[in-house]
Amino acid sequence: MNEFRRAVLKRAGASGALAAACAAGLLRPRDLLAAGWHKDAFDAKSLAEALKSLGAASPAESKDIVIDAPQLAENGAAVLIEVTSNLPNTKSIAVLIEKNSFPLAAKFDFIEGAAPFVRLNVKMGESSNVRVIAQAGGKFFTAVKEVKVTIGGCGG
Repeated sequence: MNEFRRAVLKRAGASGALAAACAAGLLRPRDLLAAGWHKDAFDAKSLAEALKSLGAASPAESKDIVIDAPQLAENGAAVLIEVTSNLPNTKSIAVLIEKNSFPLAAKFDFIEGAAPFVRLNVKMGESSNVRVIAQAGGKFFTAVKEVKVTIGGCGG
């Protein structure tokens, strides 16, 4: 029998079994995708609420968190931010825009051995501090960088 045909038939059978398990309710992919969802933190309307929801109410300042963001952003609709954590055993990185109506812009969780680096575009309605919270070794650390916006991205 042709090896390619055999491989296609195996994959088709596996896909069919997976689809049948999902249809029967034995597997619920939606539950897996939402496992790390911090709804309260993303719905928070103030920096203090967002930090509290993340469990990082009073993070320590750290120079081991590097924020690469423009000092002056011409358009707040797309501000490129890169974050690197040089803290050992970094488990997560959260990016907050202090003056946005919903401060928490993104949260990333890392498995052991992954490089704690993220690159993202955020929307900024006005000039604001970009605060990064990193969880490492069971503690929370923070770094801040001010970004001035000339054209607001949230309707400005």
